[in-house]
Amino acid sequence: MNFIETFKTSFIALNSNKVRSALTMLGVIIGVSSVILLISAGKGLENYIEDQFEALGSNLLFVMPGKLKIGSGRDPSDAFSRNKLEVKHVKLIERDMKDEYQYITPFIQVGGTVTYKTRSFFASVTGTNEDFSKIFNFEIDQGRFFTKAEVKNKKKVAVLGKEVYKNLFNNQNPIGKKVKIGSDRYEVVGVYKEKGKNYDEQVIIPYTAALDTYGLDKLSSIVIKVSDEGEIKKDSRLIKHALLKDLKEDDFSVMSQQDILSSIQSILKMLTLVLGAIAAISLLVGGIGIMNIMLVSVTERTREIGLRKAVGATPNDIASQFLIESLMLSITGGVVGIILGWVASLLGRQFIRTEVPLWAILIAFSFSALVGIVFGTYPAIKASKKDPIEALRYE
Repeated sequence: MNFIETFKTSFIALNSNKVRSALTMLGVIIGVSSVILLISAGKGLENYIEDQFEALGSNLLFVMPGKLKIGSGRDPSDAFSRNKLEVKHVKLIERDMKDEYQYITPFIQVGGTVTYKTRSFFASVTGTNEDFSKIFNFEIDQGRFFTKAEVKNKKKVAVLGKEVYKNLFNNQNPIGKKVKIGSDRYEVVGVYKEKGKNYDEQVIIPYTAALDTYGLDKLSSIVIKVSDEGEIKKDSRLIKHALLKDLKEDDFSVMSQQDILSSIQSILKMLTLVLGAIAAISLLVGGIGIMNIMLVSVTERTREIGLRKAVGATPNDIASQFLIESLMLSITGGVVGIILGWVASLLGRQFIRTEVPLWAILIAFSFSALVGIVFGTYPAIKASKKDPIEALRYE
């Protein structure tokens, strides 16, 4: 029996039990679509973070507390628990870098509830100086940003992100109104334009006021916008040289946006692979389902097997038919799963920039085919070994 005849026979056998064949494929469909969707979501998250960094420009340097070495396996919280960054270190950098930077700011970030009358919103409260909007490319939508004098005098003034503004003021004019941050009341002087969910849920206040309100004496980080992005490495060395006058090498880290982005992307890639591997477990379950149904099919078709052997079918012909049936179930399920995963990825683009890499499709398809071969082999061998005389007597 040639391949085309075997294929036709296999198709007819599966088509005669449409519902059972569809239910058998369901495990493979769910497994493949889950793998595609999770990899797509992970890739979308990578793209989202990359877009956020690109929106800030590529000429920023961050001084972080502790030694944060990419891939070191150290707990980042350990660095913050030994934080030694203070306002005086900003002065050291300013003095040593001179004309090498455009703007520099102390940076304090805490989570806190912001309240206006009966409304409240849990926001990211950011303490910084008057250059914040220039460093991070923020644009004011209403009012103004706070001034150098207000920073120096520890004025309790605040600039709201769009989400904070909408939740607290319901699109009414907030300028001049007072909101409660921590135990203090701050006057709203401005609202900045939409920039993305993470940024829009911020409240920006002078770092001097933040230190006072929250009783802090350490900075979360120091952010520097350098004059020439082509001199990032040189500027990093200047910053290190300045800080080593008062700190030890293990007390701080100087990181560029690319360093931080690479670190985050490496974590996300690993997470995406782990999630994809977990989703692939459902493919194994689908494969077990295929093997179970094929074994049932072998039992049901014992007389058919005996009759075909009696008219000249070889054990290889019988084995080939059952193996092809198993492959047809798994490959068809794989193709349907890929299509469903791709469609779900397209729907996800309404929220983040998802994409389905070609390698994910190839891996998912190959794995579904492998499932068909692995879990179809045993039933095929069992069918091929049936004795034709015993099979014809089977009731």
